[in-house]
Parts: sequence; structure tokens; C-alpha cells
Amino acid sequence: MNLHKITGKLAAFAAALILAACSPATADSKPTAQPGTTSTQAPATPTLHPISGLAVIPLTVTTANGPRVLKVELAASAEEQEHGLMFRTAMGPDEGMIFPMNPPRRAAFWMRNTVIGLDIIFIGPDHKVLNIAANAVPYDETPLPSAGAASGVLELNAGRAAQIGLRPGDLVTW
Repeated sequence: MNLHKITGKLAAFAAALILAACSPATADSKPTAQPGTTSTQAPATPTLHPISGLAVIPLTVTTANGPRVLKVELAASAEEQEHGLMFRTAMGPDEGMIFPMNPPRRAAFWMRNTVIGLDIIFIGPDHKVLNIAANAVPYDETPLPSAGAASGVLELNAGRAAQIGLRPGDLVTW
């Protein structure tokens, strides 16, 4: 990790500490609803994955079997997308990683330095599954392409797409 990245992370951490210190809430205080509102809940803080440090967000796949919510790591930056799930040795059954693509574009993924087998699901601009590269082989560098412009790519454990009934045309939202 270079000094620029370390400095940036330290600055972000310091900003978070300052914001927390300036907050009027204390450990004993409870949020109160403002007049005209119905919620007393504070906005949820995103969960960070313990290995990657990426935000973990809910992602819903809607198949013929109905909706299923998964917890996926959000690989938002070019650097996060380049690293993806490389070197990971395990992932939970309802976990995965989403790679948003803005603007949508044709994509191809490979399995360089990827230890676990994956299903690679290409998602179109309409949030429907374009195609699935099922059971991608660990370490294989053969490009696995999308069947059109993708607005996102979802990676799940190998065989998981078939287990949950995910097929081209199914809806994926995050």
C-alpha cells in the first residue's frame, strides 16, 4: 500500500472520528421522532466485510421461486473491481460480490488468482440477468463475456445460481 492510500485512509478515519465526536447523541440517549414524522430509527450504518473491508449491501434476486435477499460486497471503485474475490478461500451461501458498471458496457471476467469456483451473473441495464457463466473454474484465465451491455456483474459461489433457480431474464436489484 503506498503512502497516498494510507494518508487517504487516515484522513477518512479522522473525519469519521470527528463526526462521531460532534454528534449530540450519547450512549444513554434514545432517538426521538420530530413532529410530523413516524420513525425513531437512525439511518443504518453500512456493514463492512471483515476480509475485504468493502460495504456489504442487500441485493435481491427475483426468480420463479420468488425473491431472495443476499448480502453482497460492493466493489464500486476500479481498484476494488480489479481485486474482486481474488485470493478468497471461502464465501457464505447467501453472500457474493456485485460490480456495478456505469455506464453499462460489454464485460468479460476471468478467474485469475481466484481460489473458489464462481457463478458469474451478468446483469443488463434493465436489471435483468443477461447470462450466467456457471461454475467458472478457479485460476482459469479464459475470458467469460456478457451477452450484451451489463450494468452490473454478480459473483456467487459456483452452483449457487442453479440452487436458487436464477436464470436469464430474472430480476436483480441492489
